[in-house]
Amino acid sequence: MTGPSRAAAAPPAGEVIVDWYATAARDLPWRTPGVDPWAVLVSEVMLQQTPVARVEPVWRSWMARWPAPADLAAAPPAEVIRAWGKLGYPRRALRLREAAAAIAERHGGVVPDDVAALEALPGIGAYTARAVACFGYGQRQPVVDTNVRRVVARLVHGRAEAGNARATDLADIAALAPEDDARAVRFSVAVMELGALVCIAGTPRCAACPVRDRCAWRLAGYPAHDGPRRRVQQFAGTDRQVRGRLLDVLRAADAPVTAAALATTWDDAVQRSRCLDSLLTDGLVEQTADGLFRLPTGDVDQVT
Repeated sequence: MTGPSRAAAAPPAGEVIVDWYATAARDLPWRTPGVDPWAVLVSEVMLQQTPVARVEPVWRSWMARWPAPADLAAAPPAEVIRAWGKLGYPRRALRLREAAAAIAERHGGVVPDDVAALEALPGIGAYTARAVACFGYGQRQPVVDTNVRRVVARLVHGRAEAGNARATDLADIAALAPEDDARAVRFSVAVMELGALVCIAGTPRCAACPVRDRCAWRLAGYPAHDGPRRRVQQFAGTDRQVRGRLLDVLRAADAPVTAAALATTWDDAVQRSRCLDSLLTDGLVEQTADGLFRLPTGDVDQVT
């Protein structure tokens, strides 16, 4: 007589997260089946430190205007900055244009599928390179952003927060991925979504978490973060705000503007001058031979 059958083993956490994603994923245009790697690359650059809700309309208009790297590479820098709008950190726009030019020149206009080749593009770091290889080309790649690191910190290590990036981050997330390559690719975006929607910073939505039954942080009683507090980035009164106001004036202008016109943007002349200098240094603004200011065009009368 045989004994009672054993209960089936619980599926691995990575498999559970992939299954959860099938019904919980947001409907985002750069995740649509058939979206090409260039569209993925643009989305990943735009999403750096910028919320999805602000990125989506800009991404749509950007892709309609510059559907291929060669299209963006041929665009005037001023138009690229205008199209970037209010996404913030506008230097990203010029770096993306530089990456597009490199793709057109070095790779025949096709976004490379090799992580090393992607990392060699201007402004493309390790995260973005892996994200494009994974989401754009369907490669099995561990993709680690802030949300993913927070999920791993809680689920695997029992910590409230991820802390600083570690050399083992890639190995940690790779160990959670399903064995099947296609599901491993799906897992890379699924665990990112879990961190963005459920395992959020501050007060996570643990009741909605598909792997709460095996979360080391939950099982340990939610121990508090014992490391340095995360610094909350301020915006009001910062150089970022001043730079944004200066760029607003230049984006709206159809001709170079005077220093006096820029002076109306901010009362603190020292801070305003410092921010204008930084925009000139970053290539986001240029000064003409007659002392006026404009978005960069590359014309020969630039003197900065």
